[in-house]
Amino acid sequence: MAKYQQLADKIIDDIQSGKLPAGEKMLSLRRFAGQHGISVSTAVSCYDELASQGWLVSRPQAGFFVASPAGQASQPQWQPFTSQLAHPHAYLPKSHTPTGSIGTSQLFVTDAVNQQLNQCFRRAITRQRKRISSYPETQGEPELLSTLAAHFSQSGFVFSSDELVITHGCIDAVKTALEVSTRPGDAVAVNSPCFLGLLELLSQMERPIVEIPTTQDGIDLDQFERLLQTGTVKAGLFSTTFMNPQGITLSVAQKQRLAQLANQYRVPVIEDDVYLELSHQSGQPPLPAAYFDQQGYVLWCGAVSKSLSPAYRLGWCHPGRYIADYVKRCQGVPTLIQQAIADFITSGHYARHLKQARAQLTLNKQHYLNYFNTHLPAKTRITRPDGGLVLWLQIPGFDAHHMAKRAKQQGHYFITGPLFTTSDRYRDCLRVNIGYPLNEEVEKELEAWVGLVWESLETVEVS
Repeated sequence: MAKYQQLADKIIDDIQSGKLPAGEKMLSLRRFAGQHGISVSTAVSCYDELASQGWLVSRPQAGFFVASPAGQASQPQWQPFTSQLAHPHAYLPKSHTPTGSIGTSQLFVTDAVNQQLNQCFRRAITRQRKRISSYPETQGEPELLSTLAAHFSQSGFVFSSDELVITHGCIDAVKTALEVSTRPGDAVAVNSPCFLGLLELLSQMERPIVEIPTTQDGIDLDQFERLLQTGTVKAGLFSTTFMNPQGITLSVAQKQRLAQLANQYRVPVIEDDVYLELSHQSGQPPLPAAYFDQQGYVLWCGAVSKSLSPAYRLGWCHPGRYIADYVKRCQGVPTLIQQAIADFITSGHYARHLKQARAQLTLNKQHYLNYFNTHLPAKTRITRPDGGLVLWLQIPGFDAHHMAKRAKQQGHYFITGPLFTTSDRYRDCLRVNIGYPLNEEVEKELEAWVGLVWESLETVEVS
């Protein structure tokens, strides 16, 4: 066993025995290295290993701290079911205005990051003066295309800049991917529960929906293959990394098989990978299913909407074999935004932002789990995702429809389970954003949320 692993095991023993209580600040890396007679790099490996297992959390500019216990809540139960074809209008678009910080899946962006972005925009304005009267490049500005290609190659996903297309966010990337690879009336398979924005999009585009069950390890790909064999579905639309709302990441084997199925049956699979870079652990993000695609049937979509800000509406697609038709449908994204984001990435600001965001999300997750373990029924089941911005809660006996009705009456908008399906599933489930630190304002919002949960439980019991 490596030295850093031996030290990590010793620290785990100290945490479990109470010698290192929750919240305790760890020695600095240099002091820890000196105390144990090891190199600083070995100390870094030790602390990173403990952070990846959830024993420590890293706070930017402050150091490492012992994580708070997450409690004993079980994981949600994923019930198997047989996929059924749903009419395009089975999921009608929901008119809603999200309120507060726990409803919308969104990352809190610090003032320091906002200031850095402002500087990037000012530089972009200066560089753009000669092109102020020109339309943006249809496929995307070369500077951003090459920057993104270089950025993702550092994580092992290598492609050339001319294989990528810049879009108005991830949903726009998915919409165009559906347009070039399917037609109205073509059934599309999705993971279930599925992000409500994707269900709304399929409904609006007249694509029948077939939900594929979630499993503890990802998606029921056996059932997906049977649907391909019978020709029931003409495409797949799946989140594969830190799914919204389940938080599950497909294993490498599942991603390989998903790409293999797309190639074997020559069926397009659209990969919504907008959470890819929001791991709660240090190290490289997971590889997408598109990495394993050999014939170009996987259309990989992403954006800075979740990892940075939705305000810029900037995303991308790696459309594979569909790129010619894809580019024809694009009209270009504002040049200024593209150049500013390219500057933000090449300057190193983005990498530092992601490192800080991952550490903060790890801490946020612990705090939200602690809060729910204290304020919700003991039978509550909660996911513990390794990345992303949301937690999925299952509360036996809870009625999401009652809560949604009462929340609307009180001027709140909370995300409930039935929004993530075309069926009547997930009535005992809720989704919560953890992208914001659990401060006084968020706790006030959660108090109203928890109150409605208990009210719903009491109403169900009485009836």
